[in-house]
Amino acid sequence: MAKFPEVLDVTYANSLPVSKIPTEIVERKGAGHPDVLCDKASEELSIKLSEWYLDTFGAIMHHNVDKCVLSGGQSNARFGGGEVIEPMYLLLVGRAVGIVGGDRASQVPIGKLAVRHTKRWLADTLPHLDVDGDIIIDYKIRSGSTDLVGNFEEGVDVPRSNDTSIGVGYAPFTDLERLTYESEMLLNSRKVKYRFPEIGEDIKVMGVRRNDKIQLTVANAIISSVCPDADHYMSVKDDIKELVLRQSADITDKEVIVKVNTADDPSAGIYYLTCTGTSAEHGDDGQVGRGNRSNGLITPKRPMTLEAAAGKNPISHVGKTYNVAARRICNKIVDELTEVTDASCCIVSEIGCPITEPQVLEVELHAGNSSPEINSTVASIAEEVMNELPTIWRGFLNRQYELY
Repeated sequence: MAKFPEVLDVTYANSLPVSKIPTEIVERKGAGHPDVLCDKASEELSIKLSEWYLDTFGAIMHHNVDKCVLSGGQSNARFGGGEVIEPMYLLLVGRAVGIVGGDRASQVPIGKLAVRHTKRWLADTLPHLDVDGDIIIDYKIRSGSTDLVGNFEEGVDVPRSNDTSIGVGYAPFTDLERLTYESEMLLNSRKVKYRFPEIGEDIKVMGVRRNDKIQLTVANAIISSVCPDADHYMSVKDDIKELVLRQSADITDKEVIVKVNTADDPSAGIYYLTCTGTSAEHGDDGQVGRGNRSNGLITPKRPMTLEAAAGKNPISHVGKTYNVAARRICNKIVDELTEVTDASCCIVSEIGCPITEPQVLEVELHAGNSSPEINSTVASIAEEVMNELPTIWRGFLNRQYELY
């Protein structure tokens, strides 16, 4: 059981909440962005390995496949068509148990799982990508170090921390955070793609609020094969702007300005055209951990960790699970305590210790006044969430947690 309240620190902020400061900056990289593709590649491989281990051995074996790089290709996109000239290259790297029980009959087909499953989700994520010709999928996955594998196997009822790591979370989202997140989700939704097939999957939204004025700058790859000419391209940009503005009115009453593909220069024939829907087709590269944090946003005005959650094992790697736990703690606090307007949480593990026993769990609150009752409720929420960690892995396999 978690050592509460011994490891819990509850503090009350004496500064303005993020929603009240003069300048706020938020970014989200969308489903087809090269960095997000790398995050997804790592996490999907972790899920597939976990499912295979469970089906074959009844338990998830040790693995951390949290390294991935995407080297961009070369393409020739043009109005009405185009082709990928040099394929992209995706390399999955990590550690995973490859042989169980010393019997080669129990060898894990890591390469087959990596290549086949990656092709499957890539085809769904990027429908204009030819997974057999436009991209090369490779892997370098070896067995884990003896100490980490042993540490993983020792924890039976309560797993032991796989690393000394930091997990962070906060709640609730500000208007700008919601706008930035929901804008990308809208543009990459199946409903919008059906109406506007020209909209590619590589979408980045940068949100800036200065006092009560918000600007959303949207970079959206346009599919060249379904965009016949420059006039059509410009009309699609107008459609994107209108979609985002219409949704913004449901989220905030602040003034919102939307700009789309601001690097375009029609006089020089420069447009954001892609054959496949991702900028990775022509020189843009990607890497795990360079994209969204584990809540789906990049928020320099908020507490953040550089820990990349995607691809880490869902049983004992606290660099993954603690981020989800911190977010759940904050959500529960603002839901249950009307006095609290904002909450943030930071959890620090210690390698080899039970995952339910962090070194410290710090919660910072924006509230009208401090009180023993608030502190007691926060302690109960934190203890409840931390003691659920031994079963949190099921949620990762069901893809119910935001990770990138």
